[in-house]
Amino acid sequence: MALKSTVFKAELSVADIDRGVYLDRSLTIARHPSETDERMMVRLLAFALHADERLAFGPGLSAEDEPDIVLRDLTGTLEQWIDVGLPDERDVRKASGRAKAVKVYTYGRGADIWWNQNRAALQRLANVSVIDLASEATQGLARFAERNMDLQCTVQEGTVWFTRGDDTLHPEPATR
Repeated sequence: MALKSTVFKAELSVADIDRGVYLDRSLTIARHPSETDERMMVRLLAFALHADERLAFGPGLSAEDEPDIVLRDLTGTLEQWIDVGLPDERDVRKASGRAKAVKVYTYGRGADIWWNQNRAALQRLANVSVIDLASEATQGLARFAERNMDLQCTVQEGTVWFTRGDDTLHPEPATR
C-alpha cells in the first residue's frame, strides 16, 4: 500500500512592500511522504516571495516534469517556474524553454556542491535565477511546520521576515 501525502493548511498573509503586493491566502499543502518539513516550508517561503493571485503549487515530487510552484498568465502560458531543492541541470534547462522565468531555491548541505557542478550551464540561461537559503533559516522554517499554520511574510527593501505567532525568522535569500 502506497503512503499518502500529509495535508497541511496555512493561512498566509503577505506584505511585499517592494513589489506592492498585499494578499491573504488560505493554502492547502500536500506534503509528499518523502518530503521533509524543511522542504515543504521552503516551498511555502518561495510561494510567499512570489505571491500573486494566480500563483499555485504544482504537483511537487509526484510529477518529475512539473514545477513545485507555477504562475501562469490568463492564456495559460507559463510565466514563472519555481523549483525547490537541487534539481537536475537538464530539468532546469527544459524548464527555461517552457517558462518566461525559472527560479530555483537551493538549501542544505549539498547546495554549494550542486551550484559548483551546475554553475556554468545555468549561468548561460538568461531566464534562470538560483536563490540560496542558509541552513539555519531553512531549519528554522521547518520548526514552523504544523498541520494548521497562521503565517505572515513581510518583504521590505530586500529584507524578509517570516512570522508564526511570536516567532520571527529572518531568512536571507541570496541570489547566486
